[in-house]
Amino acid sequence: MNNSVDSLWHYYQQTEFLFTQMLSTQLSFAIITAYNPKGELLSPCQNGLLDRKLQHEINRLGLPYRAMIGASQDRSHMEKSWAVSTDKASAVRLGCLFNQNAIFYIEADTLQLVPCLMSREETSLGAFSPRVDWVLDLPDIA
Repeated sequence: MNNSVDSLWHYYQQTEFLFTQMLSTQLSFAIITAYNPKGELLSPCQNGLLDRKLQHEINRLGLPYRAMIGASQDRSHMEKSWAVSTDKASAVRLGCLFNQNAIFYIEADTLQLVPCLMSREETSLGAFSPRVDWVLDLPDIA
């Protein structure tokens, strides 16, 4: 994966999402990961540790959440993520805390790519629901 700012922003815009449970299209929530901070690829062990820290922080804040996966269209790149019921500003703070370039925010089934560490404008990516794949179990990420 080319990690230039332009390339990363482009990759983020192509993301699809794997969920095990349906969500109402009327919900507002963020999708946040702790994997690969600042776009730097880490080992599965390092990403797992960061993921557990993010889950702990979400629990500490008392926010409702669900585990899910953010994935490239061809599934060659997948990141454990969390759908978190929170406002956009709080989601960006969480993303920054975990050194993420951006987070996703969904409002009324509209998907937004929201910068955290990147100097970019928030980008609307259209309807969220067509980017969701419903799966029985989340895949193991190695």
